[in-house]
Amino acid sequence: MHVSDLLTADGTVTGVRTRDGQTIAAENVVICGGMWSRQPGARAGINLPLQAAEHYYLITDSIPGLPRDLPVLEDPSTYTYYREEVGGMMLGLFEPGAAAWKLDGIPDDFSFGEIEPDWDRVGPDLERAYSRVPDTLNYGVRKLFCGPESFTPDLAPLVGPTPELRNCWVACGMNSLGILNGAGTGMVLAHWIVDGIPPIDVTGINVNRFSRSEGTRAFRRDRTPEQLGRLFGQHWHNEAPKTARDVKRSVLYDRLRDAGAYFTESSGWEQPDWFAPSPAEAHVEKLSWFRQNWFEWHAAEHRAAREDVILMDMSSMACFLVQGRDACALLNRLSCNEIDVENGRVVYTAWTNERGGFEADLTVTRLEQDKFMVVVGENAHGHTEMRLRRHIGRDEFVTVTDVTAGRSQINVHGPKARELLSRVTEADLSNEAFPFMSAREIDVGYAIVLAYRVTFVGELGWELHVPATQAVQTYDLLMKAGQDLGVRNAGMQTLNSLRLEKAYRDFGIDLDNTDNPIEAGLGFAVRLDKPSGFIGRDALAEIKAAGTPRTRMLQFLLKDPAPLLYGNELIYLDGKEVGYIQVGGYGHTLGGATGIGFAEHDAPLTPDVVEEGVWEIGIAGEKVPATASLKPLYDPTLAKVKA
Repeated sequence: MHVSDLLTADGTVTGVRTRDGQTIAAENVVICGGMWSRQPGARAGINLPLQAAEHYYLITDSIPGLPRDLPVLEDPSTYTYYREEVGGMMLGLFEPGAAAWKLDGIPDDFSFGEIEPDWDRVGPDLERAYSRVPDTLNYGVRKLFCGPESFTPDLAPLVGPTPELRNCWVACGMNSLGILNGAGTGMVLAHWIVDGIPPIDVTGINVNRFSRSEGTRAFRRDRTPEQLGRLFGQHWHNEAPKTARDVKRSVLYDRLRDAGAYFTESSGWEQPDWFAPSPAEAHVEKLSWFRQNWFEWHAAEHRAAREDVILMDMSSMACFLVQGRDACALLNRLSCNEIDVENGRVVYTAWTNERGGFEADLTVTRLEQDKFMVVVGENAHGHTEMRLRRHIGRDEFVTVTDVTAGRSQINVHGPKARELLSRVTEADLSNEAFPFMSAREIDVGYAIVLAYRVTFVGELGWELHVPATQAVQTYDLLMKAGQDLGVRNAGMQTLNSLRLEKAYRDFGIDLDNTDNPIEAGLGFAVRLDKPSGFIGRDALAEIKAAGTPRTRMLQFLLKDPAPLLYGNELIYLDGKEVGYIQVGGYGHTLGGATGIGFAEHDAPLTPDVVEEGVWEIGIAGEKVPATASLKPLYDPTLAKVKA
């Protein structure tokens, strides 16, 4: 039965219409049409960034003696996999520089079909594939197959409820791994629909992670040819896509490029990863798991933040203006912390689901009685907006406005941040007039900016939310005023290393929807006694009442200054595997690689266990001694932040 359209009413899917005109009512509808899924989604206004590409494999004639139980072999260096197939050898390609297929839509009547092979394009890739198994050249070709497979912009599936329509779900974008992932995806989605909460971490596959820009024809045309090679080739940490770049640029992009920025990509945004001494030097000489050519430049940025002052362009942060009579009630219902505070107060809070699992970690600032600003990382932009809108009650009056594109965010941090800002503003920046976790409108040169005294790097500083029309002027003014203070630009590598020294958490990177604030060490931001309660309150109260958790997020510092940490390294306590590092970086102030991760113990993980245990981190087959801590190893008393 061919479905032609989704039926909707008041922003909710109510059923489907078939090609022969029949209508079928349904409480929930799941779009799970493989590479065709984007098309019915688009007709209903749903953004599904999914594109088919040509996929090749070759099967040789029968090879005498080739065992039927030959293991599947994969060679990332040639982007090829090999296995026995009907007595011959299959050479399957996931080549870089592949070809997108049918950008304007997959034909409805296409089924188990083939595409005419492009021998000229695929010839060199086949030569590389043959080079790994040269004996196969002695046998003829039984079949060269070319057929379509569909791929997403980040090679992760599209799963979950759609932001555009209530009760509409998605399960597609398997990226050529449908047989492997299909059953599990169905199980996850079934529980998600019935229970309202997914049973696993879905932060990396949730369909609401993409913007509409990543579903455009131009984006799909440019990104898809790279995806086959990225799926199968060698991978390096922090390696950004090369295609479909410049989707979102800060207005400071040109200034930062000219200052030597090397840009990476996050959720479509161009972000400075680190700064070279000159634009000509802003390149990676060789991808590696060891120190790269930019390591010392990044270290200088880190030291400037701890000793002098840095500027960071954080314009990619998502900002939502939440206003209206019931804005406070909505935000308090979503937030673990108390949002009903005085005007000008910045509140750090988690949002949780009914099981107490994270849905976001962010700040909510009360600007006026019925006017709030929600600020969250770019990777949680779509999820945060969807959660905000979905929880507005039918009788509530709240407006949610995405103001991200209209403002720029310039962070000023370091021991000399107050001195620098004082040179360009008439505002009183003292602790008494401008305390930590507060927000004020201040003048900076000709601009009136919303300044937040908050930090994600563990130093004195402010986040300046500047009208986009005045961001370049504000940046230039700050750079000029801070020359004798040692002001430097700093990038994402430095943001990561600074925040890891301070053990700051980040939803979507080291926290997901299966983790909770109590075990993550964020209980200080959970107000179980809030009169109005909040979503997840009962579950968190039960976790809290159970006493010291057996699973807790800890900070780790390697005792050997040489090795590096990236994430996924195993954690050992007294020789026993107890968890893994969520994310790592190099703590240039602490003097070694540092990271955070959950450790799971067979008894309550008390401070004594943490302090007295023998901790090690597994790196490249060796166990490296480490210090573990429940508290931040850098400035645990917030003396620097509150200076």
